[in-house]
Amino acid sequence: MKKLVFATALAIGSLTIGTAATPIIFHDGIMEDVFIQDYTEIATSDLPAPIVNALASDYQGAMLNKAYVDDENNYKLEIISQDGSSVVLYADEEGNWLEM
Repeated sequence: MKKLVFATALAIGSLTIGTAATPIIFHDGIMEDVFIQDYTEIATSDLPAPIVNALASDYQGAMLNKAYVDDENNYKLEIISQDGSSVVLYADEEGNWLEM
């Protein structure tokens, strides 16, 4: 009986030791600031034609509010969708949508 109690205590103790060594990681929003700092605002008329065409075909009825470009010719678009909500999109210079 003593061996059963000892084995149970040992098993529970080893579980808490294994989980205590895992560090806790908090999201502090630093990467969001990095993405924002990399883009420079441009006139919406300066967008490449493939991006304008992709926006017109994939987001019909959306209104382009602002456009930004970074050093790698990736574009950030702030649009107002048909339902009136504000949406931020990212695209490369060929009109392919990027996941951010």
